[in-house]
Amino acid sequence: MERTGEPGEAQAFSRAAVAVFRLNGRFTAALDRIALPSGLSAARWQILSTVAAEPQSVSAVARRVGTTRQSVQRIADVLVAQGLAAYRDNPAHRRAKLLAATERGAAAKREIDACLADLTRRLCERLGGEEEVRRTAEALWGLSGALSSLAAQGAATPVGAGSHPGDNLA
Repeated sequence: MERTGEPGEAQAFSRAAVAVFRLNGRFTAALDRIALPSGLSAARWQILSTVAAEPQSVSAVARRVGTTRQSVQRIADVLVAQGLAAYRDNPAHRRAKLLAATERGAAAKREIDACLADLTRRLCERLGGEEEVRRTAEALWGLSGALSSLAAQGAATPVGAGSHPGDNLA
């Protein structure tokens, strides 16, 4: 039973969701400002960063970053057109090419990462240190994992919704 003056579970979760959406918007805006001089956006940097160390299929990138294959495909095609990434043959699958960063793409990523290091340092100072940042990250990863688990079980599908992939929270 909910006590007067205390937020219920739904209200607490709603506040957390709004905070995460706001945080995502602010991270995206900050990264867009940092990445723009290199000809990238936050979304392009995220995809390029995912394949910088090891080439991956578009589907694998989509799973890793938590978005659709089609969204990653559009961004991958732009990165390839910019000369920041290239498609390579995939020994494990004839039709699903691997996306890999080019040397130019790796250089752009390093440049952006250097700027991100400064932002990271300043954020850690504002938040009270590395330990507080670690606790925050653990809480966010925990929430992400719980949502993924519920979506995988079908529990995140709204009543009356079909089985369209976009209907789940994951």
